[in-house]
Amino acid sequence: MPSETAGAAPERHLIRYSGHAPFSPEIIARAAGTSVFTESGRELLDFTSGQMSAILGHSHPAIVATVREQVALLDHLHSGMLSRPVVDLTRRLAETLPEPLEKVLLLTTGAEANEAAVRMAKLVTGRHEIVSFARSWHGMTQAAANATYSAGRKGYGPAAPGNFALPVPDRFHPDFVDAEGELDWRRQLDLGFDLIDAQSVGSLAACLVEPILSSGGVIELPPGYLAALAHKCRERDMLLILDEAQTGLCRTGDWYAFEHEGVVPDILTLSKTLGAGLPLAAVVTGPEIEQRAHERGFLFFTTHASDPLPAAVGNTVLEVLVRDRLDERARALGTTLRGHLDELATRHDAVGDVRGRGLLLGMELAGDQILGAGGADRLGAAVTRRCFELGLHMNIVQLPGMGGTFRIAPPLTASDTEIAHGAAILDQALTDAVKDL
Repeated sequence: MPSETAGAAPERHLIRYSGHAPFSPEIIARAAGTSVFTESGRELLDFTSGQMSAILGHSHPAIVATVREQVALLDHLHSGMLSRPVVDLTRRLAETLPEPLEKVLLLTTGAEANEAAVRMAKLVTGRHEIVSFARSWHGMTQAAANATYSAGRKGYGPAAPGNFALPVPDRFHPDFVDAEGELDWRRQLDLGFDLIDAQSVGSLAACLVEPILSSGGVIELPPGYLAALAHKCRERDMLLILDEAQTGLCRTGDWYAFEHEGVVPDILTLSKTLGAGLPLAAVVTGPEIEQRAHERGFLFFTTHASDPLPAAVGNTVLEVLVRDRLDERARALGTTLRGHLDELATRHDAVGDVRGRGLLLGMELAGDQILGAGGADRLGAAVTRRCFELGLHMNIVQLPGMGGTFRIAPPLTASDTEIAHGAAILDQALTDAVKDL
């Protein structure tokens, strides 16, 4: 068929699926390393790793070679058939995790993995109530969407019964404070569960949370919080499900973000980073939970469960992460990037806070103080546009009451030079946007 005629809107035949967020103003033609290239020939540094997924950068040679070889050998099977890439990936993934996490289900997306995890938790506990953070994002399928509070809840009819929101321990915007004015997260957590207990019908099944809330504003849980949350779950015989779609596999400087706190979940979900940009996700649990689920007839049969092609890619991702010590690289590069962002914060009044860990960092704008009500949202949009014009792709979070927060997550393979160049563009964009508003 002929290509789109000149001047026609590229989105003419597309259903708009991002709420009120517009599509990118230019069509992307190709990508390599830390950059994407538009049809017009412009190069953009990609500080979102695609959809927060391409931890090895774009078109990584090892991934390209694996796809070429595997697609010619074995690409797709009936979901009840096993292949060597699937068997190898489940074993290798289990070897990266602490006991008892050794039983793996391979799927395609994070929403699908969370859907399967919640379904498993309900089956093995015989209960139906799910707790998650009030600024969570776990996906747009049914159970995942019911546990998502940051967006997408209005206008779709009633949510499933038994979903409860837990207050977010946001140290920059504390709602419970101690005598020093700091976030009193223990009191906040206690009250949160007091309210959940009051509403529960005695059927609490699981708590599904991200160890660092990404779409919720890059909120890192305070030290000790995750252990206290796990204790709350044990008191109620609930399962703890950790969604590490964006934090897992070295992005935060640890192989898994939960390792930072020494808390092992009952069920772990992975996606995005496992396929390094290709559709691959996983649910991981221990043999006791898996056995109980199997005895009760656990059913999560999908077209692309245990597909060999993405599994082969997952094996290559793990190989590269180990070979190139990308957990160490994420820590070092994250420290460098954090230094650049902290320096910007000292020179730009528009920067209110810098936070995060490894190569998942947040920079929150304080536009309301500068421009009045709604100023952070307008400033965030203006900075994002100016970054794009200057050659940097950035992603802004806009949630009521917290202003605009950039989610900054370049590939783990980015160079020091690329990190410095991206920070310089952001510096210029901040200057230009504040001046123009």
